[in-house]
Amino acid sequence: MAELDDVSGAAVRLPDMRVSYEAETLDEDALAPTWHEQLQRWLDIAVDAGLPEPNAMVLATADADGMPSSRTVLCKGLDERGIVFYTNYTSAKSHDLTSTRFASVTFPWYPLQRQVTVRGEVEKAGAEETAAYWRSRPRGSQLGAWASPQSTRVGNREALDNHLAAIERRFADVEEIPVPPHWGGWRVRPVSAEFWQGRKDRLHDRLRYVRTDDTWRIDRIAP
Repeated sequence: MAELDDVSGAAVRLPDMRVSYEAETLDEDALAPTWHEQLQRWLDIAVDAGLPEPNAMVLATADADGMPSSRTVLCKGLDERGIVFYTNYTSAKSHDLTSTRFASVTFPWYPLQRQVTVRGEVEKAGAEETAAYWRSRPRGSQLGAWASPQSTRVGNREALDNHLAAIERRFADVEEIPVPPHWGGWRVRPVSAEFWQGRKDRLHDRLRYVRTDDTWRIDRIAP
C-alpha cells in the first residue's frame, strides 16, 4: 500500500505543478530588425544570466516515414544564413536530415521564462567552415568524433573504450588531427523564427519572424 500511495501522490502533484510567468514582456517595437540579431541578443542575455549551456538547443527531425525524434545539440554558428551545429554524418539525425531536408530547433531558457524556435530547410556546412570549427575543438573531442560510430549499436562500454584507445594510438604522433570524412556541420536555414516570452495566465507573448521571398515579416501569434 505504501508503494501505491507514493505513486498516487506523484500523480496528484503533477497537475498542481505550475509557475506564473511574470518576468518580462515582449512587444513588436522591442524586436531587433532581423531574427538572427534578436536571437543573438537573447543568447547574450542567457550567457550573462549564467544559464548552463545557453547555446544548447533541442533539435527535432523526422525520418522518411514521418517518425519524429528529438535530442539536444549545441549551436556553434549563428548568422543571417542560419544556425549551425556539428555531428556525425552517419548518425540518426543526419539520416533524417538527408531524407527530409527540414528541421526545427528550440532554445529552452527556462529560468528566463522564454524560448526561441527556429524552423527551416537544412544544408551541410561548407568544408572550410567545418574545418575552422574542428580546429577549435579540444583534442579529446576530436578523437571522440573519430572513435564513435554514432547511433549504431555497440556491444558494451568496453568496446567503445577500446575503439577510442585504438584511435588514440592511430593519432598518437599526429599534431593536428584531420576532420573525419563522416563528420561536419548542418545549417538550419529559417523559414520562421518564433520568440516566446512567458506571461501571466498563460497569455504568452509569441512573436514570429516569417520569411517571405527576400524579406521578413513579424506576426504576433495567439498563445
